[in-house]
Amino acid sequence: MMRQIVTPASLPDAALAALKDWLGITISADDASLAVLLRAALDVCTDFIGQMPLAATIEETLPLTGAWQALSTRPVMAISTVESVALDGTRTALTLVGHDREILADGTGRVRVYDNGAITRFAVRFTAGIASDWDHLPEPLRHGIIRLAAHQYRSRESAGAEPLPPASVAALWRPWRRLRLT
Repeated sequence: MMRQIVTPASLPDAALAALKDWLGITISADDASLAVLLRAALDVCTDFIGQMPLAATIEETLPLTGAWQALSTRPVMAISTVESVALDGTRTALTLVGHDREILADGTGRVRVYDNGAITRFAVRFTAGIASDWDHLPEPLRHGIIRLAAHQYRSRESAGAEPLPPASVAALWRPWRRLRLT
């Protein structure tokens, strides 16, 4: 399985404003570096909770097995396209007759492509995320992202790396953490 983020989640100006407010920064000189820290904090949140916090467009390429296959990114909001991928990389959209797709109650997206003998893999493009935008993201997740970015900003010149996320941020995110047994 190969995963690619086609359209990353957008972090609005409100997120940057919240971080600057938390840090007590009133000038715009550090806006670019603060935006990078916010993006990194969002990535750490994604890895920690095992879900996409904010809606993003994802594409996963899976081998053709003929069985139901779960998408690895969660929670799935919508599955937009399913395409066959030829050995040379050319793609063909599959009709609804050629595959089934479903989204389970827990946010797991599943796809089953019927074996027609001509393809060995297929690509699924979908939207995944707990919230559609920053304003609808649960407050503890938002606050944890801001706190982690602020923590990284304040410790940017410290002697060594500390474990991420700090315990205070992990406590905010823990209720949304999804663990999978492999």
